[in-house]
Amino acid sequence: LWPWLLASSGLSALVQLVTLPFFPDSPSYLLIQKGNEEACRKAIRKLWGEGDHQAEIDDIMKEKAAMTSTKTLRVLEVIKERSLRWQLYILMTVMTTLQLCGINAVECSPKFEEYLIPYVSLGVGLCECLSSILCSTLIDRYGRKVLLWGGYMLMCSVLALLTMTLSLQHQFFWMHYFSVILIFLFVIFYGIGP
Repeated sequence: LWPWLLASSGLSALVQLVTLPFFPDSPSYLLIQKGNEEACRKAIRKLWGEGDHQAEIDDIMKEKAAMTSTKTLRVLEVIKERSLRWQLYILMTVMTTLQLCGINAVECSPKFEEYLIPYVSLGVGLCECLSSILCSTLIDRYGRKVLLWGGYMLMCSVLALLTMTLSLQHQFFWMHYFSVILIFLFVIFYGIGP
């Protein structure tokens, strides 16, 4: 069963490989990058059907005008630009905490019985999918800042509990299962927060 489960991800890739040539290019790509308005109109008709789509084309044209008025900065220019300094600090902090949050240690270090490993792997994958769905619905309602703070705080709590359950798993037979549940929660909070 495990090889079939692993190969199932290749099935979606194969479906995408076969069907992708029949999909139209993005209308904004055709108009902004390629400058081909007729191909843009054709792609919009193919995506949304016949009708008057001039409002969408006007929106894309506004986006193109905004992009041409924006100056592209090099890396050193971004670092030297004082108005971008706080955004750069925030970005560096988020990326650093993302690297040091412990997701790799949680997914790789706990030792479980051999029969539990496929279920843990499957559960982690399902938790990642669930967290993606939850994050996309929660980010509009609460904002990125709340999700970051909440995700990190919940991850810290789960890590504290996970440390206790891993140290007690040799004393209680059911502690393995509690550790697995905590790993699933950690992955969900990781996906929702950072």
